[in-house]
Amino acid sequence: MKVTLQVWRQKNRTTTGDFVSYDVENVSGDMSFFEMLDMLNNSLISEGEDPISFDHDCREGICGTCGVSINGRAHGPLKGVTTCQLHMRSFSDGDVLVVEPWRASAFPVIRDLVVDRTSFDKIMEAGGYVSIKTGGTPDANAIPIPKFDAEEAMDSASCIGCGACVASCKNSSAMLFVGAKVSQFALLPQGKVERKERALNMVATMDDEGFGNCSNTGACEVECPKEISIINIARLNREFFKASFN
Repeated sequence: MKVTLQVWRQKNRTTTGDFVSYDVENVSGDMSFFEMLDMLNNSLISEGEDPISFDHDCREGICGTCGVSINGRAHGPLKGVTTCQLHMRSFSDGDVLVVEPWRASAFPVIRDLVVDRTSFDKIMEAGGYVSIKTGGTPDANAIPIPKFDAEEAMDSASCIGCGACVASCKNSSAMLFVGAKVSQFALLPQGKVERKERALNMVATMDDEGFGNCSNTGACEVECPKEISIINIARLNREFFKASFN
């Protein structure tokens, strides 16, 4: 099949970008979206043009680096998948696909479809860890944890930090990401020692990095490739309020 791509091209973060149109032919439905971009880049290189820069690593939906917006949706039209897991059979012959990077001031564009997610790293550094001494590897049953709490913590920990929640929010809020990272520790006994400092420090860093407030529309949950629940945002609010008044 044939598709037309309207791709955001930008040389660096200080230059002005624009959309450039490319026709891509002989696209197989079994190709992943990035394999299609690789094919286009091979053509561009052979013609002496700069290839389209895009971020990726694992191509298995676990590293969170691949996110782009396709026709206004973070990671594309499918629910519960990352861009690297998206296949061209999700589109039709003749489709026009608008491909652009995450749009958020906290995620400045580095080049083309690549954005700088350092702000997420700073939030994690502000409190997304457990510093207590745990000694050697404990026995699996040494610390009894209710099954529901363990499952909730694992669900929260499945957040890959791709930034789709930020890109899909009209306020560029990172509340779902921060909520998931706070929750994965707050639900387990090992994380309760530093829960107050963690909530305060991570929220403060989130604000310092320029992320907006939660819009309460739930778009973040809908577009999240790991389907992280907005329950985590409610838990983040509770943790923050408790820490603020205790």
